Amino acid sequence: MHTTERGLLALVRHEGIVPGPYLDVKQVWTFGIGHTAAAGSPDPARMPRGMPADLDAGIREAFRVFRTDLAAYEAAVRRAVTMPLEPHEFDALVSFHYNTGGIARAALTRHLNAGNRVAAAEAFTGWLKPVAIRPRREAERDLFRHGRYPTGTIPVWAVDRNGRVDFSRPIRRLTEDEALALLRPEAAPSPTAVPLTPVPAVPAVPTLLSRLTAFLATLIRGRP
Repeated sequence: MHTTERGLLALVRHEGIVPGPYLDVKQVWTFGIGHTAAAGSPDPARMPRGMPADLDAGIREAFRVFRTDLAAYEAAVRRAVTMPLEPHEFDALVSFHYNTGGIARAALTRHLNAGNRVAAAEAFTGWLKPVAIRPRREAERDLFRHGRYPTGTIPVWAVDRNGRVDFSRPIRRLTEDEALALLRPEAAPSPTAVPLTPVPAVPAVPTLLSRLTAFLATLIRGRP
């Protein structure tokens, strides 16, 4: 099972996009769409500070790293949850785990594996550090329980060289179609077919033997 496109949009919308390294609320260096060194390369603490010179390239890099990170978080959810899941339930759990890293030890996972989906849904709001994360936990709970996906554009935020994000106003907003185009892996270019050049027919060249045979036949016919 993999995250649906609507689930991907919801997750990216929750995280937002910062195309340069920044310090999150826990003072952890982060990049792009919630990527930290705990998820693997690149290490945001070692990346060039501030905004990229090419904003579009920075956004593309954020989505590239996100796609790589996502596979590991999806695999962790599949390992931790033993019950069959509906697509919207899986989407909610991946969003929760992407943010907390706690799917293997969360009470909601224990409730879910015991077959108690009601208790599992309520347990989403057991993870509220920092307290400001409550709207996201409630949105994940509602997605898990009702299949209710958030909608709207996806903000891109500016960051300074000290890692501080300016949340006063996004510098760009991506539409869902723009975000989906960046979320889909690039299709491998198909090899260009090389037309075969027809080989021209080579006219038959009489051999020496055939010429000699023809000459002898002429001589024989010419006798009285």
